[in-house]
Amino acid sequence: MKKILVTGGLGFIGSHTVVELQNKGFEVVIIDNLSNTTIDVLGQITEITGTKPDFHQIDLRIKNDVKDFFKNNHVDGIIHFAAYKAVGESMGEPLEYYENNFNSLIYLLQEMRDRKLDNFIFSSSCTVYGQADKLPITEEAPVKAAESVYGNTKQVGEEIIKDTTKVTDLKAIALRYFNPTGAHESAKIGELPIGVPQNLIPFVVQTAAGIRKELSVFGSDYPTSDGTAVRDYIHVVDLAKAHIVALKRLIDNNNKSQFEVFNLGTGKGNSVLEVIKTFEKVTGKKVNYKLVDRREGDITAAYADTNFANKVLGWKAGLTLDDALLSAWKWQETL
Repeated sequence: MKKILVTGGLGFIGSHTVVELQNKGFEVVIIDNLSNTTIDVLGQITEITGTKPDFHQIDLRIKNDVKDFFKNNHVDGIIHFAAYKAVGESMGEPLEYYENNFNSLIYLLQEMRDRKLDNFIFSSSCTVYGQADKLPITEEAPVKAAESVYGNTKQVGEEIIKDTTKVTDLKAIALRYFNPTGAHESAKIGELPIGVPQNLIPFVVQTAAGIRKELSVFGSDYPTSDGTAVRDYIHVVDLAKAHIVALKRLIDNNNKSQFEVFNLGTGKGNSVLEVIKTFEKVTGKKVNYKLVDRREGDITAAYADTNFANKVLGWKAGLTLDDALLSAWKWQETL
């Protein structure tokens, strides 16, 4: 049984990935500093899978704590989620984002180098493409100057990993997500950001639930069908399953190069207003929203060309936007 370290494993995508790993027979150890989640998620994962993962509350920015962990724990691979992730927030707090997202990554990679560990999955983002020249976006699209500090941490993070693979035995895959949403079918885990949500779907469901008075739709003058920004919304369970496929690719030495990248999306773009209308259709709940000015760091449209991931990685999204939004609402109803 392979032991896999999942950093940020009590977060939104991390917790769903831990569930899928355990369902596939992996032993999981989680590191999380609980900055954007709660320890309750550990119990929820245990309820879903029947197995309690090993948990360590560690801040990966503290180098000695990272060293101590690896002195006492052997792992066969790492899936690295732990990072700050909000586009808007990153524009106002650049130093915090650079410190957190780079230091945690570098300290992990140094330990992997020193201990000759070789399987690394990086949680990247479609933000590395900026506003792409062509849609849908393939892995061959140029990585442009980032539109946000968050996007820049993902771009440079990939460069750090790629440079490390050139001088070590590290094998790494960067998974460039589009927009993860939804919740586990059990409604035991889902997206619950601490404080005001920075992503669209949690704000939609919290507005529908009456927790938020009103949803602000940032920008109504984009060159899209209805003037609102377009994104590719992928169900978090589909996303989690892709990590297991990518991890097995590395463990089985099926990777074609030391550093590979794959887009993870559905291949379909939906505007913000389409998301709101779809949510209202599948739940029967009204969402109070207003159109406001664009938000700094946001782009017009992004959706994936998924052919490479479908063919080479052997993964394909199976759940729809309707599925994702309904599951997000069912999760909200349990809170």
